[in-house]
Amino acid sequence: MSEPANTAPDERVAPEASAGIELCRAAHQRVIAAAAELGDEAARGLSLLPGWSVGHVLTHVARNADGHARRLEAALRGEEVARYPGGPAERDTDIEAGATRPARQLAADVAGSASRLEDVWTRSANAGWPNRHLLAGDHWTTPESPWRRLREVEVHHVDLGIGYGPEDWSEEYVRWELPRVLASLPDRIRDPHDAGRMIAWLIGRAGQPGAVRFEPWG
Repeated sequence: MSEPANTAPDERVAPEASAGIELCRAAHQRVIAAAAELGDEAARGLSLLPGWSVGHVLTHVARNADGHARRLEAALRGEEVARYPGGPAERDTDIEAGATRPARQLAADVAGSASRLEDVWTRSANAGWPNRHLLAGDHWTTPESPWRRLREVEVHHVDLGIGYGPEDWSEEYVRWELPRVLASLPDRIRDPHDAGRMIAWLIGRAGQPGAVRFEPWG
């Protein structure tokens, strides 16, 4: 019995996934270093995300790493396990439960979860990213995990509000992310008139369209 088409060997998978892993390792080190500098008061302070403290964001970053590792570990075994088996409710409960921990514990959690994920990436790459057809409720295959994780780390590092901004994002990440964000715009612009004004601006027929209302991203 033949395997599904997207599990067949693909020589493009390894270098693309490996590039994502290396970029994400560097992003991990940046956010780990930033977390290690925080004190308890800063960890309890507000992040740039409404209703979330810095501790909430760091806990989310850690649980996201565990979710990626959970799905990839299962794929290595030929099993399909969601990143968050209990869905958004479980994810939100875990974040709330961990958000108020001391800064030292938060930083250790971010570092430890990143290390575990990097280990699973290494084993997945060595195995040739098997069972890529097991999506486990996601809309991306396992070799895309490093790039999806890179998005989480880079965006949420900014969300911490501690001095890291979009201008600090790597050129490689921006090159990967920008076309994906732009492709989502047609479905996110709420007002058709805003869409027209944006088109006019993009093709050089008008000035900047001003405040455009978007549906939430994600």
